[in-house]
Amino acid sequence: MLIKGRMSSPVITVEPNLPIMDALDLMKNKGIRRTPVMKDGKLIGIISDKDLLNAAPSDATSLSVWELNYLLGKITVGEIMTKDVITVTEDTPIEEAAYLMAANKIGGLPVMSNSHLVGLITETDLFRVFLELMGAQQDGVRVTVLVPDVVGELDVLTHAIADAGGEFIALSQFSGDTSTDRVVTFKVRGMDEALVQEKIAPYIDKMLDIRTCCY
Repeated sequence: MLIKGRMSSPVITVEPNLPIMDALDLMKNKGIRRTPVMKDGKLIGIISDKDLLNAAPSDATSLSVWELNYLLGKITVGEIMTKDVITVTEDTPIEEAAYLMAANKIGGLPVMSNSHLVGLITETDLFRVFLELMGAQQDGVRVTVLVPDVVGELDVLTHAIADAGGEFIALSQFSGDTSTDRVVTFKVRGMDEALVQEKIAPYIDKMLDIRTCCY
């Protein structure tokens, strides 16, 4: 899965000379939390709602409302934006974008194509991908098991379900408790909990969780 299939596009952008309160109003009205900063068609920074809120005076200030309005009107996006922007391309794998965001503790990345801004990938977009990968909001039996970390283990597990008439909605695997096992989570339909447990019992080390999800 690549960024171009999951990014938000077109992108709402701002210019560096925009007052921060106008930028904050724009974000509230559009329901967004960050926006790239553009000048002469080029990406020069990115701004988030947290940046804008942190730049505003606190409630403890002794300034009058007129002084506050004057000061806020003087502060622009260009003064507080992040200038060293981490970007990705349309063909970047989705997991690479997730890694960059987690490693750098940021909530969004501008997406570029030949030096042109074409989209924005955000933590919300990644959450939606995660929900799809886990088969969220689809009816079925959700199972989490501990299995041996050996070649062919997933093959026998999936065949046990398929041979019993089950249809996979989702399947993911994660690190186990040790280097010799893996945690596998899957959701199937066409089977009840009892039948699922019966069919996979010979191939797992431990049943960690099983439940029927109905939405």
